[in-house]
Amino acid sequence: MQVDTLILGAGAAGLMAAAHSGGRVLVVDHARAPGEKIRISGGGRCNFTNMHTSAANFISRNPHFCKSALKRYTQWDFLDLVARHGIAWHEKTLGQLFCDGSAKEIVAMLLAEMKAVGADLWLQTKVEAVTRDGAGFAVTLEREGRQIVVQAANLIVATGGKSIPKMGATGLAYDIARQFGHALTETRPALVPLTFQPERFAPLAGVALPVHAGCDDTRFAEAMLFTHRGLSGPAILQISSYWAEGDRISINLMPEADPYAVLRAQRQDSGRRQVGTVLAQLLPARLADHLTKDWGLTGNLADQSDTKLKALADKLTGWELTPTGSEGYRTAEVTLGGVETDGLSSQSMMSKTVPGLYFIGEAVDVTGWLGGYNFQWAWSSGVAAGRDIAARR
Repeated sequence: MQVDTLILGAGAAGLMAAAHSGGRVLVVDHARAPGEKIRISGGGRCNFTNMHTSAANFISRNPHFCKSALKRYTQWDFLDLVARHGIAWHEKTLGQLFCDGSAKEIVAMLLAEMKAVGADLWLQTKVEAVTRDGAGFAVTLEREGRQIVVQAANLIVATGGKSIPKMGATGLAYDIARQFGHALTETRPALVPLTFQPERFAPLAGVALPVHAGCDDTRFAEAMLFTHRGLSGPAILQISSYWAEGDRISINLMPEADPYAVLRAQRQDSGRRQVGTVLAQLLPARLADHLTKDWGLTGNLADQSDTKLKALADKLTGWELTPTGSEGYRTAEVTLGGVETDGLSSQSMMSKTVPGLYFIGEAVDVTGWLGGYNFQWAWSSGVAAGRDIAARR
């Protein structure tokens, strides 16, 4: 079987590339349904982009690499596509855009765009082997119990990273990259809850509050959630992309207040009250009780000197913790790292050394923040590859 373009992966990037490549296009995926990550994202409503998308919202060894694709297919371009398909949406917080209805609407939109240009989709299809075949590629597929060799002038690898293996995520993109001489940056789970020694925060499971979470010089102001295994919530997921094993994280538990000024005022007005009792007015009660015991806080406010109050305030604004690890690829929303960008064209996503070979989406060493940025990278990088193929025909 011969096609102009074979796309491996029917996720966000692959489906988007299929709608823009032109010619005879075949998309293959091992899953039973296309766009599974889209379907489960955003609580089933798909945080499909972010109004504030820029290169500053992405992590990569080369922070400039993503600029070209993001500039040539922006969040506003995708929003226009959503509007053309009559999908209602709303902004949640921080520029995050969600479907009013279901994430399935985004999948249906992408499939409709594919159908409009005549692209084909094969599901429950496994990639057995990829080889160079003259000026193109020969890919051996297993489908419905038989092997099929597809010859393609162009091969787009859009199989994602290692995150959420129960959905079938593998390192296929990295294997193909290595096979064709491409280097990889170190990969690890990102946008993932952080874990601590067993039972440390189990009594606090379910407690949530707004914080500033930091690692090194990077900070995020969002909610934090205590879990049986450790810490989660948007602030922690964000900072996990910057955290490495052995690093400390810093949590400001009172980002909207000056705890030293508050504590001094409380000492003046209610000096006879216990420190722990006052802390419970400033923080969730279970957290206040935990910190009172963990930090050995005793006595009433009247007994606390300015020095002691300042030390307590510093702990509240800079609670330092060392995670033991993360929940890993099992729950990670994305994979940090991937195919090294030095080997790819930032304009087309095509290999600089293997003509016709493209890597897009999560497979590439470009990782977005939480909040719709990774989907926008999928749209932008997919369009970049598709349009380049269309222009070369």
